[in-house]
Amino acid sequence: MKITSRKVVVIGTGFVGTSIAYSMINRGLINELVLIDVNQDKAEGEALDLLDGISWAKENVIVRAGNYKDCENADIVVITAGVNQKPGQSRLDLVNTNAKIMRSIVTQVMDSGFDGIFVIASNPVDILTYVAWETSGLDQSRIVGTGTTLDTTRFRKELATKLEIDPRSVHGYIIGEHGDSEVAVWSHTTVGGKPILEFIVKNKKIGLEDLSNLSNKVKNAAYEIIDKKQATYYGIGMSTARIVKAILNNEQVILPVSAYLRGEYGQEGVFTGVPSVVNQNGVREIIELNMDAYEMKQFEKSVNQLKEVIESIK
Repeated sequence: MKITSRKVVVIGTGFVGTSIAYSMINRGLINELVLIDVNQDKAEGEALDLLDGISWAKENVIVRAGNYKDCENADIVVITAGVNQKPGQSRLDLVNTNAKIMRSIVTQVMDSGFDGIFVIASNPVDILTYVAWETSGLDQSRIVGTGTTLDTTRFRKELATKLEIDPRSVHGYIIGEHGDSEVAVWSHTTVGGKPILEFIVKNKKIGLEDLSNLSNKVKNAAYEIIDKKQATYYGIGMSTARIVKAILNNEQVILPVSAYLRGEYGQEGVFTGVPSVVNQNGVREIIELNMDAYEMKQFEKSVNQLKEVIESIK
């Protein structure tokens, strides 16, 4: 697929959808943005509100409310629609209702003649990325879930805060389910190029006991935010915009998106968060990390849990 129009459709204008739209506009990523929602007035109101700031944006952007016919010539369709996670709920608790919503949306998008890339941000994202692929009939590479991009940026932020270092100097990944079974890959985490397990030996700011606490804090970050403000949206908005940027600019960048496993890590038949090369065609390839035995066992456990949920909704 050759990117020409830089047209993106966002389906769902709740907190997440509008945060993605706002982030894309402020980063100057798109030329045209169409908002679709079951509540047409909400979509129109959000479009008007976003348009009020266009004269201060990096680029001039056409922003409007639309319908599924607008997906026909879109480069990317971002789906955020679905029931929101409530206090005390896990992301997997949302699966049955949101799977039905996802099937309905993807069917209508494909009926428009859409031939671009899907970016899925609805939860549980790994399961719903699978549902979007199964419903669309497109190649797995063209269905990209947000995966553990948000978890990974939280991971880097928490580690950077502990060490009093810019998060952009921290490199490492959370992989697996975007949820309770996610895995922190400490064996491939570096600070300024130095492995974290080597780094902590001479650094008084962090010790081995802090690593488990930090990964648990990342895992539970959404619950804390939801308890305090009922929803999370800025972080996922910026994370999704980063994926859109990678696709529109054909970046060949490695991001921990929800991608389809075809034998990588000894797993297949499931979408989950793994470092992947993202370009204008979606996921070009998956990068396999040589993890230690404990991390591999935890990753296998996470993937198996996702497979069980997929079987339950087929």
